[in-house]
Amino acid sequence: MPAFPGVTSVEHLKTMPSPRIIKTHLPVDPLPKSFWENNCKMIYLAQNAKHVAVSFYHFDLMNSLQPLPSTWEVYLQKSLAGNVTHGSWFNHIKSWWEKKKEHPLLFLYYEVLKQNPREEIKKIASFLQKTLDEETLDRIIHHTSFEIMKDNTLVNYIHLPSSLMDHSKSPFIRKGVVGDWKNYFISLVREIVAS
Repeated sequence: MPAFPGVTSVEHLKTMPSPRIIKTHLPVDPLPKSFWENNCKMIYLAQNAKHVAVSFYHFDLMNSLQPLPSTWEVYLQKSLAGNVTHGSWFNHIKSWWEKKKEHPLLFLYYEVLKQNPREEIKKIASFLQKTLDEETLDRIIHHTSFEIMKDNTLVNYIHLPSSLMDHSKSPFIRKGVVGDWKNYFISLVREIVAS
C-alpha cells in the first residue's frame, strides 16, 4: 500500500496488468528508463504558468504533509525561482516539449481542453488509436467535467483526514476556471501600487 493515497512505486506498477494508465507530475528525468525504452505513449497536459502557481499555492495550503507556503506574494517569488516542491515550471514544460521530438507524446493545453473538451478528447482517442462513438464521447465529457469530478470521492480526496489534506484551507479540486489567476495577480499589483 502506498504511503500516500495515489502514490505508487515503480515496483507496484510492475504488478499491474498492461495496458495501464500512470498519472504523474514528475519532470522527464526521474521517470524509469523503461518508459522510454518501451515507447510508452504519453500525454502531457500543459497549463499557463500563472495558473499553475495559483493552483499549487492552494494545494500547498491544504497539503498538511509540508509547511504552510507563507503569503501568496512570497510563494509567487519562490515559484518563479523554481524554489517550490514541484520545481521550475519553465524547466518542467521545456523538458517535456523537447521529449516530444523523439517520443510518442501528445502535448495538450488545459485552456484548450476546457474550451473544447470534445475535440481534445477525440485527439486523445486518436493518439491512443481508439475509436469513440458519440455516446461514449458524451459520457467521457460528462464524467470529466469539473462539476462531476469535484463531487467524485474517487478523485477529490475529501475522504482523507485533515492530517494529510486539510480541505478547510482549500479543496483539492478548487475552481476549474480558466483565467482565475488574474484575480491573484491583480490583487498583488494593487498591493504594490498601494505601498
